[in-house]
Amino acid sequence: MTDWVNLPDLASRRVGGSVVWANDELFAERENLIRAAEPVFQPSTFGHKGQIYDGWETRRRRSPGDDQAIVRLGLPGVVRGVVVDTAFFTGNYPPFASVQGCAVEGYPSPAELAEADWVELVPRSPLAGDSKNPFAVSDTRRFTHVRLTIHPDGGVARLRVHGEPVADPRFVDLASLDLAALENGATIAGCSNMFYSSPANLISPGFAAVMGEGWETARRRDDGNDWVSVRLAGPGVVRLAELDTSHFKGNAPGWASLSGLGTDGWSPLLARVRLQPDTRHRFLLPGAHEVTEVRLDVYPDGGMARLRLHGALTPAGRSAFVLRWFNLLPENQAVAVLRSAGVADPAATVRSRPVSSLPAFGV
Repeated sequence: MTDWVNLPDLASRRVGGSVVWANDELFAERENLIRAAEPVFQPSTFGHKGQIYDGWETRRRRSPGDDQAIVRLGLPGVVRGVVVDTAFFTGNYPPFASVQGCAVEGYPSPAELAEADWVELVPRSPLAGDSKNPFAVSDTRRFTHVRLTIHPDGGVARLRVHGEPVADPRFVDLASLDLAALENGATIAGCSNMFYSSPANLISPGFAAVMGEGWETARRRDDGNDWVSVRLAGPGVVRLAELDTSHFKGNAPGWASLSGLGTDGWSPLLARVRLQPDTRHRFLLPGAHEVTEVRLDVYPDGGMARLRLHGALTPAGRSAFVLRWFNLLPENQAVAVLRSAGVADPAATVRSRPVSSLPAFGV
């Protein structure tokens, strides 16, 4: 698989995804498709409908047609790749699958989604059984939903939709937000070690429920220390940092520090401070440094549940935040957005994208 599999799963239940509809789920429930945990299997475990599978499985088709499931992305964004995982489905996996995407306003019903403008992300492609089947996506627009079609029927354990979240600025206070939040468009720029878990967990929505939902490094046997760097949602000023070691008890870092990348290079934001296990630490950050990236250093190693960096976007950051979202919208949604904002000829503005200013949103 390629590097895009390390990007966040935009469809995961852990980030708010939901399987809003499937035409059939007789053998196994559609909701299993987006479970964050890897699929499991226990042989000879039978329910009243047959062997129990950790996935979505439809009945054997006796008429023409295909089976489908629609997923509302927990984090709308640009899809870079899709994994159709048929783990443990051997004689009952679909021979082919395809994936479509759409972008809609609000919270449409399944019937309304059926009438949406769906575009192809993954053409009809062969699948292997009991395998992770990866498919790169070249469409760079922002989508809110994906539709998995299996040809003609069968079972899929998981659907992973890897990509880059793109936040809707209409629902974000750009003067007071978590600049490091995945849902606001922040990304992991690099890290020293991710032996036990992904650093993307650090900036994921909500609290970590267990230790495995944070970022944890291997034990160091040298004199160095571990670190992770976050590219912020946009250029901004960080006022408050939260370093959360919840669930990390015998393996929390002993100390941590923060530094920021600005126009003059790297500068300290938080001097090295002592941390406690299983604790949410909050630190006020002095000064008003404009930064685009923040590096967390932990000493010497260990695990962190969440990193929050609260602050405000600069005027340039605000403009970039809004314009990135608008320029990535599929045409139908972009027109709807401008029409609702009272723009007289929304189609003309949409045709002129990428735009460098957007008066309807004050940038």
